[in-house]
Amino acid sequence: MLKLLSFFLLATSVSSFSAPASVAPAPPKVVLSPLPTLHVYDHCPFCVRVRLAFGYKSVKHNINFLANDDIPTPTALVGKKIAPIYEFKQDDVIMAESLDIIKLIDSDERFGPTNLIQPATGRTDIKAWQKSVQILLRTLQRPRYVATGLLPEFQTIDGRHAFIKGHQLPPFEKPEWKEGDMTMDSKLKLYAEAMASDPSSHVAELNAKLVELDDMVHCENCCSGVGFSYDDVDLWARLRSITIVKGVVWPKKLRAYMDNLSVRGDVPLYDEMAL
Repeated sequence: MLKLLSFFLLATSVSSFSAPASVAPAPPKVVLSPLPTLHVYDHCPFCVRVRLAFGYKSVKHNINFLANDDIPTPTALVGKKIAPIYEFKQDDVIMAESLDIIKLIDSDERFGPTNLIQPATGRTDIKAWQKSVQILLRTLQRPRYVATGLLPEFQTIDGRHAFIKGHQLPPFEKPEWKEGDMTMDSKLKLYAEAMASDPSSHVAELNAKLVELDDMVHCENCCSGVGFSYDDVDLWARLRSITIVKGVVWPKKLRAYMDNLSVRGDVPLYDEMAL
């Protein structure tokens, strides 16, 4: 509860009071008319990329959380089920692809200072780390996304089942899960078993991996020495989902990094609903 209260207080302080010393100062709030809209899933790291960028640039925007089984809405907008989708009626623009959206708004003076987000540095060490935890994170995160009952895209059983149907759990690979002979009942059982199993060994492994990552992160505000960059847009968006896992021990610098960008980017973490 304290972390949640802290988020509200810090989020207010960024715009209304003096920001905490560890949080980079925000540019003036940008309020366009009409507001741009982001169509997103809350858990989706690609969607979080765009939300983080909009928040970091202090661009006021609407968020439309899509139900996970909603096919007509994104299809009507961009021709297929995909997120995020950026819609800006003032320019008659509708587009997908997270990095393209961010590049568009960060090069347009109407959205505040341009080039506020530094280019990616090509950090191969962080990419290798991300790959090393891919299976581990799928094992821990995916069952918890649907089990919380709190994420907006999973408010209905159809939304939860749509996710389970299309998102494999290790050791299964995507083709086997989506195109093989596995029944929906089998998939539901595997998700239920994953939530019922003791996660302690997986959490311990993840804790050790976070210690490794802590050494790679430059400081509490950015992961690379160039300042807030596309490195952070990608890394922070992926790390956010780890906060849905109960029992994770974050190294001090990495925890501050998560908290600071949560406030600065106006994207809450999942600590209060962790399972």
